[in-house]
Amino acid sequence: MNIRVGQKEDMKAVLSLIQELADFEKEPDAVKITVDDLIRDGFGTQPLFHVFVAEVELETNNNQDTKEIVGIAFYYYRYSTWKGKTIHLEDLVVKSNMRGKGIGYALYTEIIKQAKKDKVKRIDWNVLDWNTAAIDFYEKTGAKVLKEWHVAQMDEAGIDDFIKNRLKQY
Repeated sequence: MNIRVGQKEDMKAVLSLIQELADFEKEPDAVKITVDDLIRDGFGTQPLFHVFVAEVELETNNNQDTKEIVGIAFYYYRYSTWKGKTIHLEDLVVKSNMRGKGIGYALYTEIIKQAKKDKVKRIDWNVLDWNTAAIDFYEKTGAKVLKEWHVAQMDEAGIDDFIKNRLKQY
């Protein structure tokens, strides 16, 4: 296994893993981005995200080794008014047939090493309350799973509704 920085040519595999996560989280139709979106947004002059990929060598029928991306750690930088520069780990995904082999731990470790290198004060991420395996893993590594905080979101329909209907109320 090799952990490396993701490249433009990896974005098809990255998108496939993002979709696999959406399927796992029971939101199979939620992914709207494309490979072109990932390339534009991650590899321009001001990238909006960074990604580490986990790559393994697979043997093929003709005895040639091929490499396959089997996991990703997708992150970006944020700024905390209390702490300063932070990393937000958006997604940590390992292909379902490759779980339990240390790939997720290796990607997670790479994020923590990046945080140390960049001197960030905190790493944030979200985990679904029913994903007890992930919660247990994170807590065993010393992470705090904050149960008293709620994630708030406004989707595109909510944004439109606010602008059209609610903005005038305030």
